[in-house]
Amino acid sequence: MTIKGKACIGGIFEHPARKLGNSISQAELHAQCSKGALEDAGLTFKDVDGYFGAGDMPGGLLNMVDYLNLDVRHLDQTYTGGSSYVYLVAHAAEAIAAGKCSVALLSLADFGRRGTAVRDRGEGIAEQPFEMPYGPVTVNLYAMAAQRHMFEYGTTSEQLAWVKVAASHHAQHNPNALLKNVVTVEDVVNSPMISDPLHRMDCCVVTDGGGAVVVVAPEIAKSLNKPQVRLIGAGESPKDQMGGRIDLTYTGAVRSGPIAFAEAGVKPSDIKYASIYDSFTITVVETIEDLGFCKKGEGGEFVADGNLISGVGSLPFNTDGGGMCNNHPGNKGGITKIIEAVRQLRGEAHPEVQVRNCDLALAHGTGGSLGTRHGSATLILERA
Repeated sequence: MTIKGKACIGGIFEHPARKLGNSISQAELHAQCSKGALEDAGLTFKDVDGYFGAGDMPGGLLNMVDYLNLDVRHLDQTYTGGSSYVYLVAHAAEAIAAGKCSVALLSLADFGRRGTAVRDRGEGIAEQPFEMPYGPVTVNLYAMAAQRHMFEYGTTSEQLAWVKVAASHHAQHNPNALLKNVVTVEDVVNSPMISDPLHRMDCCVVTDGGGAVVVVAPEIAKSLNKPQVRLIGAGESPKDQMGGRIDLTYTGAVRSGPIAFAEAGVKPSDIKYASIYDSFTITVVETIEDLGFCKKGEGGEFVADGNLISGVGSLPFNTDGGGMCNNHPGNKGGITKIIEAVRQLRGEAHPEVQVRNCDLALAHGTGGSLGTRHGSATLILERA
């Protein structure tokens, strides 16, 4: 079974807040985001017959179904960190294609600024006795990947910095972005070293916030007062330690990308806009290589000199400012990648960053750690 053309994204909503503190409950934040996405689609809570989430619901999916007063016939909870909602959009499309539901609501609500960077996986987790004694934090595990990529391919800190520079050029046009100042390569490489070779500006922001997406059957999409954004390809793949044979220079996108492109029947060169998960600058460089936008080892050169800046480079990326500058709610920032891709395809991005004639877009999520294990998910979206 294929999802190609079997489902559309009918509604999107990104919560404007980046620092919420204790001003709102998690359940209420879910409700606000859900209401926003449904209103964007021209639908109501009564229309929803499928609900999807990633484990950030207080009390779980059943409690949120009750809280939102939904009457659903299909539920799905999938947690793969930052890629969760990219996985879930594909799962919603699969459920719609299989006739399990026709209006699927996906909602995220997270308070990332209340959390910590220490990787506490709890007791009973298989890797704990082997990894936790060394006290790794998230940035260490990405720094290992960056260091290895530099060793193997000659990638430089200046090349990585261009990812942040491009994001900042886009964020200046986003009134809700946490960081709106445009930065230079020099600013990035002169920012404090956090975990060699990653500087502070090589790291994403951490925010509160959330968002929601409504995935609908094609016949429903035709009735909505919004441009149709069709799902035409999806791929997913985990990558782990591989029994100790892990190669830190590539991501799970080497498998999720080709699966999505094959289903969609398009090539990387056909993509007009790309939302790439940007937890760290190295994440973007490796993902771009693995998705086939350039050869392995050439990612640093590819992202340099503004090649990711809308209106300047060949691959406009993260035109909302991405996780580097705009929004990274908790550790599930993949939902923002979907939302901005839909904006681009609808022609609703900020005029200064809107990609001309944008009819084909990619959204990719990475969840977990490049240095240990992660889940990759790729979506190909098309303006009908």
